[in-house]
Amino acid sequence: MTRELQFGRKAARSGTARSMVVFLHGYGADGADLLGLADPLAPHLPDTVFLAPDAPEPCAGNPFGRQWFPIPWLDGSTEAAATEGLMRAADDLDAFLDAQLATEGLLPAQLALVGFSQGTMMALQIAPRRAEPVAALVGFSGRLLKPELLAREAVSKPPVLLLHGDADEMVPFRDMELAGDALVVAGFEVYGHVMKGTGHGIAPDGLSVALSFLKDRLGA
Repeated sequence: MTRELQFGRKAARSGTARSMVVFLHGYGADGADLLGLADPLAPHLPDTVFLAPDAPEPCAGNPFGRQWFPIPWLDGSTEAAATEGLMRAADDLDAFLDAQLATEGLLPAQLALVGFSQGTMMALQIAPRRAEPVAALVGFSGRLLKPELLAREAVSKPPVLLLHGDADEMVPFRDMELAGDALVVAGFEVYGHVMKGTGHGIAPDGLSVALSFLKDRLGA
């Protein structure tokens, strides 16, 4: 049984939603942490509704935040617990996306996922395994979990933009290359952008590149 995710929402500026962007936050944060990104994006995507769900679990490493799944090297959980948590959260997120697309009257091809850190891990986990491809996947400062499974398990291949700070102290910069290589081998259309001098965060140049990518893929 899937868990219902709480979420924030910012309506399309035009009053009519023709596309949807779903922000997926990082470990120890919540949906509100990323929903503010809608403010600089919305003027350029006036027909887009923005959603930002809270991850389903309280964060073991930060009692004030949420987590999609445990991270052993941060919270002392087991690898088995992390894998089980990932699979359960993937089901929760898939159900959330299906429900919100139906509510807004949109199709998967009108949906873009924008993840940060653990949110990127979630986006890269679920998007290739959904029956119908989403319009785009934007991943900031994350990694592809179990890359050896991707080529075998991918059933849809949306275009992917990976962005990473070359001074990231939390998720190594090299994870961007590892994810990109696995995605290319699996047949994905992949783009990358290095946020120079940036740590574990989203730099203005990265957000600008992401906006251009979203505009192209959502038909804005």
